[in-house]
Amino acid sequence: MKAFEVVSARDARHAVALLAERAAKAKVKVLAGGTDLMADLKFASSSHAPDVLIDISRAQELRNISVTDEGLSIGALVTHTEIMRSPIVRDLFPALVDAAHTIGAVQTRNLGTLGGNLVTAVPSVDSGPTLVALDAHVTLLGPAGTRSMPLADFFVGPRKTALKPDELLVDIRIPRENLGKPAAFLKFGLRKGQALALVNVAASFWVDWGTPAFVAPRIALGAVAPKVIHATTAEAYLDGRAIDPDAMAEAGRLAVGDAKPINDFRASAEYRRDLIAVLTRRVLEGAFRLAQAKRLEKK
Repeated sequence: MKAFEVVSARDARHAVALLAERAAKAKVKVLAGGTDLMADLKFASSSHAPDVLIDISRAQELRNISVTDEGLSIGALVTHTEIMRSPIVRDLFPALVDAAHTIGAVQTRNLGTLGGNLVTAVPSVDSGPTLVALDAHVTLLGPAGTRSMPLADFFVGPRKTALKPDELLVDIRIPRENLGKPAAFLKFGLRKGQALALVNVAASFWVDWGTPAFVAPRIALGAVAPKVIHATTAEAYLDGRAIDPDAMAEAGRLAVGDAKPINDFRASAEYRRDLIAVLTRRVLEGAFRLAQAKRLEKK
């Protein structure tokens, strides 16, 4: 492993100042939980290894989970275990808890952060689909201030994001209008734990109970394209349609056409297409069960 300098940031703004100062002169990486980064460093060639690591673990303002006027805010340094244990998240979005539970082992979930998981931006990222299905936005802090964008646009490609060299991901936010929106997440891997997803899928929608019908349906697919994507054809098909098993199954078939799965040593593209259809139907069924349960609680 190539030698590198480690600089500890006092808070998020100090981290951005360090990025602005160092990124112009050297290769810089940000260290949060380190579960992805430290593994990468072991295998990085000297030409790709960083010269400087900026440790942001002391930025306590990035460790909050709260409901604000703008929605549910999750700080970039919140760990997967903290998401799983949060009463706020468990009440509003149990699908986020389900997604966090599939990430690595206990040790990984204890150290790994939501922000780090998203910035790594592998196509099979487990925290991504549920957040994309809930129209989450990310807040990026740079020398000129903050900017916000949909998480779906933040992902650019495999291990590529819209983050600039002098910017820091500080916050992930689910908009207020989606608070409590029924959602479900499923992951399929080659084993039950510590496995990369062959396919992971999330769905969310409101219910018009008069029909009942799908309202504002969202379906997000992971590990089947260069980044987490919306199954836009399936979403358009479901919007306003009566909720029944046939509609859910058809949405699964349409989602296959929205994806671009590949053949690799873990699975064939054909197998992944089968998984997309099945998992999409199942997450729609799961979100509807949750919607029904929430309705009964209010009666």
